[in-house]
Amino acid sequence: MTTIRFGVSPIAWANDDMPELGGDTPLDSILRDIQVLGFEGVELGGKFPRDAATLKPLLEGYGLDLIGGWYSGSLLSQDADAEIAALQPHLALLKAMGSQVFVFAETSNAVHGDRAVALTATPRLSASDWVLFGARMTAVADYIQSQGLKFAYHHHLGTVVERAHDLQAFIDNTGASVGLTLDTGHAALGGIDPLDVIGHHPARVAHVHCKDVRWQTFASARDGGSSFLDGVLAGMFTVPGDGGLDYARIMRALKAIDYSGWIVIEAEQDPKLADPRTYAALGLKTLKDEAAKAGLQ
Repeated sequence: MTTIRFGVSPIAWANDDMPELGGDTPLDSILRDIQVLGFEGVELGGKFPRDAATLKPLLEGYGLDLIGGWYSGSLLSQDADAEIAALQPHLALLKAMGSQVFVFAETSNAVHGDRAVALTATPRLSASDWVLFGARMTAVADYIQSQGLKFAYHHHLGTVVERAHDLQAFIDNTGASVGLTLDTGHAALGGIDPLDVIGHHPARVAHVHCKDVRWQTFASARDGGSSFLDGVLAGMFTVPGDGGLDYARIMRALKAIDYSGWIVIEAEQDPKLADPRTYAALGLKTLKDEAAKAGLQ
């Protein structure tokens, strides 16, 4: 039985990478919006308390589950044992909150948070680097799996897993426990077809983030030497139904592999230019409509 639940990231209301975007928006206001819009769960945001004794009753008050949350890894600079030790507080919070997915991204040499670095200056790995990186990643994923959570690696612009070539090398050098957070927007702008990932690596799709893209805005940002964050400010991302991706095909592809789990709207935008409630409502309606047509329940 395929079971889909719809969630959202608070990043549209308050951006962790650029705290000036929505920094004055109270957490209660964000959670109230998410509840009213009809989402079942929310991912962690920078405004969230990090102890379950505080967070659990807070989210329960809004009828929301904690889906999970981004974890910044450093497996290019430390071994798996050191990473496993470092991730314990994050893991403990997820387990205490009943979350089912651990979203991991390698950020030790990432450039997406630096407005002085162009979109085109993403770090690359050599063939030998991939072997060591993949072995360490598999060890961490094996551990997370042993703790009862799905491990879902988040490919991302400005990080070592950005392009189709990077993703293939990543898959080739990691074991079956290393699932993916398939992010449709980051895939598309990295030159990765989300449909190819779903069709060719169905067992790896552990979690899904849905954002849409504005192709011309991205092209202008990339060709003009803009940074990732400046591309976000320019509006290269938006919600499903407001950009250039075909979500009917994406939902049909997820149905074809009997995907079960969360589908999360996560679209980084300036909340002063893109009202979070208005855009999240559009994104959720788009996904629910297309999921229903595809037979995803």
